[in-house]
Amino acid sequence: MTERNLKVVLGSRPEGKPTVDNFRVEEGPLPVAAEGQVLVRNQWLSIDPYMRGRMMDIRTYAEPVALGDVMVGDTAGVVVASRHPDFAPGDPVAAYLGWQRFGVAEGGALRRVDPRIPLSVSLGAAGMPGVTAWVGLLDLCQPKAGETVVVSAASGGVGSVAGQLARIAGCRVVGIAGGADKCRHVTEALGFDACLDYRAEDFRQQLKAAVPKGIDCIFDNVGGPVLEALIGRINPFARVTLCGAISEVDNPSPTGLRRLLPLIVNRVKLQGFIVGDHLERWPVAIADLSGHVAAGRIRYHETLAEGLEAAPQALLDLLAGRSLGKQLVRIP
Repeated sequence: MTERNLKVVLGSRPEGKPTVDNFRVEEGPLPVAAEGQVLVRNQWLSIDPYMRGRMMDIRTYAEPVALGDVMVGDTAGVVVASRHPDFAPGDPVAAYLGWQRFGVAEGGALRRVDPRIPLSVSLGAAGMPGVTAWVGLLDLCQPKAGETVVVSAASGGVGSVAGQLARIAGCRVVGIAGGADKCRHVTEALGFDACLDYRAEDFRQQLKAAVPKGIDCIFDNVGGPVLEALIGRINPFARVTLCGAISEVDNPSPTGLRRLLPLIVNRVKLQGFIVGDHLERWPVAIADLSGHVAAGRIRYHETLAEGLEAAPQALLDLLAGRSLGKQLVRIP
């Protein structure tokens, strides 16, 4: 029996919060690699917050996914057929092939995975989330030894790496996460100096105690009231990297950022960024991150869902804060 391709397509636009019914699982023939292309058998699919925005019929920094098209996403797998001179069957590669078992990519769009790290990590700590943390922290926040860095969504795929990079740079690192279990993971497994549960009634009091010298760098993934609380502890000439605002995505009444005066008075640098704007930094970032992972300086945790059919629920779990570390789907 000829093997067929399994894929998950966007079946409908969400009305309010997305549901599994917005997706549809389909089968089809295997794609065929043309000259200069490579056919990859995907083994891992990355689930990331940006996917929520791609479900909407709104153009932001990227086009939305068209109805009936394969849902977008980073993948890692093995080359099964190649018409490109740089790749051969059996090569482990990372690509952007979406929610499907097989995909075809131009040879120049593939990234060979460092053999020192597990294939799945090429989608996490040594992949797009890791590069996002690397660029946002090291290039934009530019932390200095002895400074205090605060990272929101600290137990997630991006925040966990950003905080560990800050520790490697010699900073005091405070994480923000949702719940005692996630905070224990952030301090005990990842080595942050402290972690605060933003759901705690005395969160602002805990924050004051955790940053007695104020905050020099904020790496923010959530926006909303958490960011506002952090702004209240900002130091003069601090830097704020705006990586995401996940608390605002399905909020019908976003809070926005109202505390502008501390930013002005303290001459704060506030910058949003998209990691795709920094493609020239990816090779050095991937090499640096892979080295840190291989040496054990950066630790990681993966939350796994089994099978492509589980990808829609995995995305919903990620958006609801039910995953820890990097959310992945294993594709059998």
